[in-house]
Amino acid sequence: MFDAARLHMIDSQIRPSDVTDPQVLAAFEAVAREGYVPRAARALAYADVPVEVAPGRFMLEPRCFAKLLQLAAIKPDDRILDVGCATGYSSAVLARLGGKVIALEQDADLLRIASDGLSNSNVTLVQGALIEGVKAEAPFDVIMVEGAIEQVPETLLSQLAEGGRLLAVMNDGPQGMATLFLKEHGGIGRRGVFDAAAPLLAGFKKAMGFIF
Repeated sequence: MFDAARLHMIDSQIRPSDVTDPQVLAAFEAVAREGYVPRAARALAYADVPVEVAPGRFMLEPRCFAKLLQLAAIKPDDRILDVGCATGYSSAVLARLGGKVIALEQDADLLRIASDGLSNSNVTLVQGALIEGVKAEAPFDVIMVEGAIEQVPETLLSQLAEGGRLLAVMNDGPQGMATLFLKEHGGIGRRGVFDAAAPLLAGFKKAMGFIF
């Protein structure tokens, strides 16, 4: 049942969204998404919605995640930081595309689940505050943020290698935009690429200003 659902997800959600990179498509086909979803939510494993895996924590919808991956243009030897890996699904997919993957998660329960699902892959799990990244393992060629953010992630951007890419959904009020940050010549450029909706990731809410 799940094998058919996985192929249907690729053919009905991902390919029609202009995701054509054969390596990205192969990674989605190879990783069993249902294995990273709580048993009670497995009927939604391949639905075109964010799937809640813990209170307030979600896996990105397949379409959004696939488009971000294609935008990242991951190379086989890239070092990747996966921010907010949750149960480990995103890291398992990233491990099919790049070299070393550092999977960052701050929730201890989710980290234990991810550890079970990633035991045989080229992924290193790290527990810590998502917004802080993993400075000890920097620099990274690619940083994937597994949720929406409301502010420019300066600490994460400082951990990019030259030519490095950070992908995230940036929320501005009710609107979300998949955004590519690129480090070139020591500076950081950014561009919005496509409209996207994603749940806000813990620690990335914009600080409220003073109200007089």
